[in-house]
Amino acid sequence: MRFRETELPGAFVVELSPHADERGSFARAFCEEEFAAHGLPSRFPQCNISRNTARGTLRGMHYNAAPHAESKLVRCTSGSIWDVIVDLRPGSPTRFRWLGVKLSAQSGDALFVPEGFAHGFLTLRADSEVFYMMGRSYLAGAARGFRWNDPRIGIRWPEPPRVLSGPDRSWPDFDEASFDG
Repeated sequence: MRFRETELPGAFVVELSPHADERGSFARAFCEEEFAAHGLPSRFPQCNISRNTARGTLRGMHYNAAPHAESKLVRCTSGSIWDVIVDLRPGSPTRFRWLGVKLSAQSGDALFVPEGFAHGFLTLRADSEVFYMMGRSYLAGAARGFRWNDPRIGIRWPEPPRVLSGPDRSWPDFDEASFDG
């Protein structure tokens, strides 16, 4: 694997290094020692799968309230997505900056999302599946979010969303006064 740090400190694109032969290819998708060597968490007590039938499905922007902030390792295992993170860490020099990365089953690359970031994605193909390795187990009471097109954040999505859940459609704009992340 190759770890490519992004312009948002602590966030990495984790690229596969496949070994190919006449059978196809083989690549390591996770290695505890390699993650630890890059200063990243190597314990993921929960894994989730998100199956999305329609192109243009948007999920986000989600984060957890303190002290339940969670890291994630996100990989697209079918189709492709535009994966977006926003730095919400108080005192961070990149606070409120966002990063978008195309993840696809074809590339196999993953995005490591540090604690203190919001996360969301837009499917770029129908039948896209996303596999998350979570740094914490889900705690419903800690779930928070803000509107996917909050003008303060200014995320540039590659296409307009077509499918959003009721909660994702109704998140308010980010509110500094009520932020508890």
